Amino acid sequence: MANIKSQIKRNRQNEARHERNKAVRSRLKTYSRRFQTAVEAGDKSAAESAFADASKALDKAANKGVIHKNNAANRKSGMAKRLQSI
Repeated sequence: MANIKSQIKRNRQNEARHERNKAVRSRLKTYSRRFQTAVEAGDKSAAESAFADASKALDKAANKGVIHKNNAANRKSGMAKRLQSI
């Protein structure tokens, strides 16, 4: 356990960021899953809207530093390929 006041604050901040980042990553998985189910169902309009939502969320996560920008770009690219295959 930390005794130093600044380290106690740092631990609190890290915990808050950890929880926030975990929620963002979970939301990304949800958007990805929605897209995947729409693609598997062959519903192009639902897949397009799910792709738009997921793409926006990936960009936001990359800008905030939750995931790497190349990771976001790779995921969006793969999703776009799957969308075109419908």
